[in-house]
Amino acid sequence: MQTQRHTYPHFTFRPEDLLGRAPIVLNLDNAAKEIHGRIVLITGAAGTIGSELATQVCACAPAKVIMVDQAETALYEADHRLRQQFPRVDIRTEIASITDASRMAGLFSGNNIHIVFHAAAYKHVPLMERHPYEAVKTNVLGTEVLADLAVSYRIRKFIYISTDKAVRPASVMGATKRFAEMYLQYLSHEYPGQTQFIITRFGNVLGSNGSFALRFAQQIREGGPVTVTDPLAQRYLMTVAEACQLVLQATATSGGGETLTFDMGQPVRIADVARKMIRLAGLEPGKDVTICFTGLRPGEKLSEDLDTEEMQTAAFGQLKTVCFPIHAAQCMRYAMSELQKALDSGRPEELVAVLKMMIPEYISANSPYEALDNACGGQSVPDRRQPTAHGRC
Repeated sequence: MQTQRHTYPHFTFRPEDLLGRAPIVLNLDNAAKEIHGRIVLITGAAGTIGSELATQVCACAPAKVIMVDQAETALYEADHRLRQQFPRVDIRTEIASITDASRMAGLFSGNNIHIVFHAAAYKHVPLMERHPYEAVKTNVLGTEVLADLAVSYRIRKFIYISTDKAVRPASVMGATKRFAEMYLQYLSHEYPGQTQFIITRFGNVLGSNGSFALRFAQQIREGGPVTVTDPLAQRYLMTVAEACQLVLQATATSGGGETLTFDMGQPVRIADVARKMIRLAGLEPGKDVTICFTGLRPGEKLSEDLDTEEMQTAAFGQLKTVCFPIHAAQCMRYAMSELQKALDSGRPEELVAVLKMMIPEYISANSPYEALDNACGGQSVPDRRQPTAHGRC
């Protein structure tokens, strides 16, 4: 006889209930003053962070908001919502790819843009481990297109949305985000006094599209099981509201040349989040809804890192900052050229090899690209990754 399966279709959750700490709340008055009357461009504007950022920007009464994304339906819905919510704001939506240099140049030349929020990126670690071509093309070369235009058109501020997965990356996704960070650091030193480049790093954003919390909620509604990769896997967690606060505060307080993040407290075990969500549904873990451990996926590691030894507490308590390194990747133009050659080859191994050449701390986890780390027995990896590139500049 088949066991009856119970479902819980009405279960919902508040992301802030899963943080394991009090939510961070900042005074954004200075950010509102910075944005008021400005022309703002937001890439990835149809995504979870981009669309919420667009909402917060519109609330600051900018002169114009230009929302860029490839996701037609999501961008249309965001545009409709914002026009209803902010009828007096000049909102412009653009279906476009950030990798299309001529299309992006048209946007920059046709608008006197003051601030760029660059949120467009591929973010899903296991998926990008299978698609390095797309990860490099969008996350690295797309950022290069926008950043070069920002310098050419003397954009006042360029705020880049990065991730804690860029710190000592173990995945293609994390490595591409780190590579893009390095390029912005390079431009910041090459063109001082022009565009102010600012990097913001997030932990895992609860409730964002594709996040494990949303997947857990759906699995709980279906009666389980809830799938967790590893009992010891842990992440630094943020809410969408906190992420947008970080970006806006960075806009107001940073003079450029800095990486900013929050003091997110201690990392939280994903299995504990799953158990908490089951209890929030009024159920008992292991009894009403089971938890199944599936193993770490390609590119995933047990815990993410933070550059805590370098970070300094800013004036706003829980905001942490670190200045760009003095010698920021002098060989970046050469590296970009090598990356483009690897992209043209269509060979994933060549793409990943260039990333590893420029990011010595990039060691693959649970990935076929571990072979590139182990090829020399681990002894000559630093020599392979650092002097060769620097020697050819």
